[in-house]
Amino acid sequence: MSAQVWTFVMVGVSFAVYIGVAVWSRARTTGDFYVAGGSVHPVLNGMATAADWMSAASFISMAGIISFQGRDGAVYLMGWTGGYVLLALLLAPYLRKFGKFTVPDFVGDRYDSQTARFVAVLCAIFVSFTYVAGQMRGVGIAFSRFLDVDITTGVGIGMAIVAFYAVLGGMKGITYTQVAQYCVLIFAYLVPAIFISLLITGNAIPQIGFGSTLADGSGTFLLDKLDVLSTDLGFPAYTEGRKSTLDVFFITAALMVGTAGLPHVIVRFYTVKKVAAARSSAGWALVFIALLYTTAPAVAAFARTNLLTTISNTHYADAPPWFKAWESTGLIKFNDLNGDGIIQYVGQGAAVANELVIDRDIMVLANPEIADLPAWVIGLVVAGALAAALSTAAGLLLVISTSVSHDLLRRGLRPNITDRGELLAARISVVVAVVVAGYFGINPPGFVAQVVAFAFGLAASSFFPAILMGIFSKRMNYQGAVAGMIAGITFTASYIIYFKFISPELNSADHWLFGISPEGIGTLGMLINFVVAGIVGKLTPAPPKSIQELVDNLRTPG
Repeated sequence: MSAQVWTFVMVGVSFAVYIGVAVWSRARTTGDFYVAGGSVHPVLNGMATAADWMSAASFISMAGIISFQGRDGAVYLMGWTGGYVLLALLLAPYLRKFGKFTVPDFVGDRYDSQTARFVAVLCAIFVSFTYVAGQMRGVGIAFSRFLDVDITTGVGIGMAIVAFYAVLGGMKGITYTQVAQYCVLIFAYLVPAIFISLLITGNAIPQIGFGSTLADGSGTFLLDKLDVLSTDLGFPAYTEGRKSTLDVFFITAALMVGTAGLPHVIVRFYTVKKVAAARSSAGWALVFIALLYTTAPAVAAFARTNLLTTISNTHYADAPPWFKAWESTGLIKFNDLNGDGIIQYVGQGAAVANELVIDRDIMVLANPEIADLPAWVIGLVVAGALAAALSTAAGLLLVISTSVSHDLLRRGLRPNITDRGELLAARISVVVAVVVAGYFGINPPGFVAQVVAFAFGLAASSFFPAILMGIFSKRMNYQGAVAGMIAGITFTASYIIYFKFISPELNSADHWLFGISPEGIGTLGMLINFVVAGIVGKLTPAPPKSIQELVDNLRTPG
């Protein structure tokens, strides 16, 4: 069978499983809809958390960005992995003990303020919409190539699927669906990585193949070969960094603390029965995440090596079938500047001009085709990419819906709303959120990992300080928390919007504040949040004694 037929089979079967699981585990109460009734086993919750966490940015874009940026791209790997550890150890057990459904719920009750709750709701919606745009973009890319539709149609198909099981199942349906999605995405990621590692290095373990010699008997290490290929074509050496140390630090820190402030990940720790189970599921999730994250650098190196050896200086008429297939999607563009018909894929240091533009988000999806793997592997990778994108999109859409129905309505504007009315409002919110997210998926502000990095920066500058001070500072009051959140997210969002939308021509290290890129500015926004919150908190009355006792109890084991 052809790759397209295998894709239809793999995607069709996996989607049928997801929808079947959503129907089987559909939510019947608000407790089921928000936190799956608090009855999920820690191992299953760990798998669901890993699927929720490993979005299209992890599956599709992380290896792609490492493939193009080399060592600099590793900031995403370090930041996201370290951030999950930070979340699991520093915040998750305390938030689970507090026993609220959502982050705005925690902020509102900890600071005893409806104002703080509403500000947290707005931050949650803003962060989640930014994040989900990247997921919808990933869905569109996958469909555009392998189902022979354009990205707009691909995003529309993904919107319909995720809306169906998010509206029907809520957190209960999403949790068990994400367990199935994790199994699909990790299998889809590892199988081609093992195949290609064997072909290039003769080693079946990609993580070891990444540091091994080539299988051609030359004794040359893979990374040495990649450095030579890169420099010969005018690109910087693959293993050399080009970002400033300060920017690398700020991006890594923003991704780390942004992870700890992401509302859709935090809510997963409410779906288990007790605090000990939350800790256990966090540990299992880290194991499941590590399977993909330790493989990503190898996938990136394999993809880059195959790309450079099969495309550059090749006559366009002799280009392999995968090249022209991806070219039809518009995600690869060849501009024959000198009219010789030869594809000049070169860096700025080359003697000739570059004639090839490649969307870095296609690298993982195109990798099996570039390596000429069997058609069923190609179909499997597409199914895995869609599983990664849709699982995270569902979690984010649930955060948006619960922020509106639970935090804004029940806990604010309509405290007397019935359970049935609240559940209806949550489901309507999902539908509206899907439409808005679909628009941003069609018109994204950057490639997938970059868009997701913006979301992490926004979370770092808004939620993380409020949550951290809410747990570990009895003196922090609602005035300080609200002022900090507003100052942090306003600064960060303004910086990103200015360089990405208002003046994109100035988006370079020469114009950035202190040389900090928009992807890393969330760290500075976080520091501004802490400073503003601390100053305002000192100048305003301390929280009531009952709140201070609540914080003491929150930090007491048991």
